[in-house]
Amino acid sequence: MQIEPDGSSGKKVTVAACCFMGLAHILYLKQYIKGLLYALLELLFIVAIPFFAKKLFQLVTLPYNREQKMFPVFMLIDGILVISVILIFIALYVISVKSAKTSYTDYCRTKRMASQKTSLWEVTNRAFPITGLAPCVIMLLVFVVAPLVFSISVAFTNFSGPSHAVANDVDWVGASNFKELLLGGSTWSKGFARIAIWTLVWAFFSTFTCYFGGLLVAVQLKEIGVKIAGVFRFIFILPYAVPSVITMLVWKNMLNGTFGIVNRTLKSLGILGADSIIPWLGNSTLAKVMCIVINLWAGFGYFMMLTMGTMTAIGNDLFEAAKIDGANNRQILHHITLPLVMYQTMPLIIMSFMHNINNFGIIFFLTGGQPAVADSTITRAGGTDILVTWIYNLTITLLKYNYASVIAVLIFAVLAPFAVYQFMNTKAYKEGEV
Repeated sequence: MQIEPDGSSGKKVTVAACCFMGLAHILYLKQYIKGLLYALLELLFIVAIPFFAKKLFQLVTLPYNREQKMFPVFMLIDGILVISVILIFIALYVISVKSAKTSYTDYCRTKRMASQKTSLWEVTNRAFPITGLAPCVIMLLVFVVAPLVFSISVAFTNFSGPSHAVANDVDWVGASNFKELLLGGSTWSKGFARIAIWTLVWAFFSTFTCYFGGLLVAVQLKEIGVKIAGVFRFIFILPYAVPSVITMLVWKNMLNGTFGIVNRTLKSLGILGADSIIPWLGNSTLAKVMCIVINLWAGFGYFMMLTMGTMTAIGNDLFEAAKIDGANNRQILHHITLPLVMYQTMPLIIMSFMHNINNFGIIFFLTGGQPAVADSTITRAGGTDILVTWIYNLTITLLKYNYASVIAVLIFAVLAPFAVYQFMNTKAYKEGEV
């Protein structure tokens, strides 16, 4: 079939390309190899349509097929993977249409059809970015996007034990899980509110204390100007360098109310009576305070090194000019050092806040979420549990996969926009220096 080189056949080429993959390449553009490859892809997709339709139907209905031993959770995973394959096919279909339109534009410009060799050269060279990125995009969809979508989808099901565990029926329940956790007024909703508030308090104070604690130590080490300042820097960075699992377990034993070395030392010094103990990790309020204090001990070294590195980039002429103008050390710190250091480190403060909201290790290995509080019997959430450690307990202990997924979705929905907004409104980001 013939096409005109004056652009009047553009609609004809586009319609053929939209009707079937590769049809325009074969009928009008004489690119038979490329057209056959595109057509083969669509033929394979057409052959697989009954399989895809079955999986999508099972995804919508989530039946339990005892004959085929197919459980609803597996059907949910299969359905999400099928949707990923369909999205990939749609992307390839769009690429094939654009390829046909581009080839026709080139034909109108050169007044001659591209040879088979040239057509293959375009695939391997001009379309190399798409060809090279295709495996990465496919792996991203299968191993990253699909599991994330599955985790989010579980929040809209009743997938939980014991009545709706893996071997039983799982149904779509819409937003009922969100309503029960957020607006239900039950023990679950009260427990969620308690843990969410403590998570925000924990994230704020752990970030605030570590940052300004590290900043204070860095300023002091810089101001004293002694030769052994490097030794102090090495000592202060050790808590951060040692794996937190080890240090938290050591602190957990040291703060044990019965045989911990802290209470035993206080008794030896006569500060505590022989029969008295301080429940460092046994009282909910005191345990929360100790979590923040020990996190400060373990994390201030990172911000100390960070701020010291930032301060070395500040020119000495600024400090000298300030001293000539009569500024004292406090004024120099307040008006020069702090603004310049925070200007450079604000994005890292935001990232540290996000990290502490999901800081699983400190809470889990230091207190295990304990001590127990009023709702712990039902929710399995202790007095020091944060949302991420509660998710662990919900999935491992209670098999409440739906509630755990709801909490994960809420963390992402609240934290991600907040972090993006704060980061994009920092002065460093606006001026394009980070």
